[in-house]
Amino acid sequence: MLKISPLMGALMVIFMGQAFAQAPAGAPPPSWKQGMPAAMAKSTLAPNPGKNVATPASEIPVDKLKLPAGFKVEIWSTGTPGIRAMSQGESGKIYAGTRSLGRVYEITDNGKERSSRVVVDKLVQPAVVMNKGSLYVMAIDKVLRFDGIESNPNAAPVDLTAAFKLPPLQHHNWKYIRFGPDGKLYVPFGAPCNICELPSPEYAQIRRYNPDGSGMEVIATGVRNSVGFDFHPVTKELWFTNHGRDWMGDDTPNDTLNRLSKTGENFGFPYCHQGTIADPDIKKDKPCDGVTKPVALMGPHAAGMGIQFYTGNMFPAEYKNAAFIARKGSWNRTKKIGFDVVVVKAGNDGKNAKITPFMTGFKDDAANTFWGRPAYILQMADGSLLVSDEQLGAIYRISYKK
Repeated sequence: MLKISPLMGALMVIFMGQAFAQAPAGAPPPSWKQGMPAAMAKSTLAPNPGKNVATPASEIPVDKLKLPAGFKVEIWSTGTPGIRAMSQGESGKIYAGTRSLGRVYEITDNGKERSSRVVVDKLVQPAVVMNKGSLYVMAIDKVLRFDGIESNPNAAPVDLTAAFKLPPLQHHNWKYIRFGPDGKLYVPFGAPCNICELPSPEYAQIRRYNPDGSGMEVIATGVRNSVGFDFHPVTKELWFTNHGRDWMGDDTPNDTLNRLSKTGENFGFPYCHQGTIADPDIKKDKPCDGVTKPVALMGPHAAGMGIQFYTGNMFPAEYKNAAFIARKGSWNRTKKIGFDVVVVKAGNDGKNAKITPFMTGFKDDAANTFWGRPAYILQMADGSLLVSDEQLGAIYRISYKK
């Protein structure tokens, strides 16, 4: 007979007890249904399944993608199913993580074509970042560092897991990791639910560490699910995307773009969404008091992912220091939204933000379908941008020429 520990039993009570729709006896609902109200119990909305197999370039309709005049998009590489966030080493090699496949890829460009290999697999939703010649890989339950991997493909990993003290629950605990201007490693830890009182304070926060895992500091709380951030090129402040909760209707709440102006700011979860909307299920008095307001509302359920401040010289001057954001696209919405890359232009203080479409064409509005899901963005040395497509396992290159 299956035995459930007291801790696991308590967590199940927290999450299942806060779901309004009851599953059939003996069959707990999937995690993505948690928080669904009884009025939506017959909804057919469900997460978009990933493809997770290689898609040849000949089957990618890149000609459907639209950009502003002067910009060009082309297929840069294929054959990396489920590819997400990318990081480039000093040699030019690119490393990227995945979610459901548990793989880490290395992509090499010989000047004419790109090839890839799997560095490590069978991990739990790994993310990666390169720093000073070392590849850092962080999964939900493991942290590895591969020293000198660009020149030594057989580099053995150094296991740093114990030092980082990772919380165990998986839901929304997938990572995006990046080193900041201060040399520290920044890591988000999402809420282990759609909507709930947190089982412990180690979730729904962003932390930073020394590269060896020491010196952990919580810098932001109330962050439901951030899987993308960058540091402003002028102020060096952290700006991050954040996913709003599900099952509050097609148009509420918005995903957000946020700015951390000082350590310790709170961004509202689980009581307040997008800085202004009280949660209907998890309540407290004056839920939005003291909550930091977002820089911009990124669309309801749009799945804002990677953000890249543009500091290159290839694009026109109007794009300098603007934030490019990939919106992977909605599932908890009747009419699909996102599936694009947008540009956010705002003051250095985050005020007067304006969002404009940049790369569109991944979805068919008339049919309410999609074929690709842009996830992350990487700026190259020549000023071009690479955009990963998690659905098709491809990378697109965006360039500009007058």
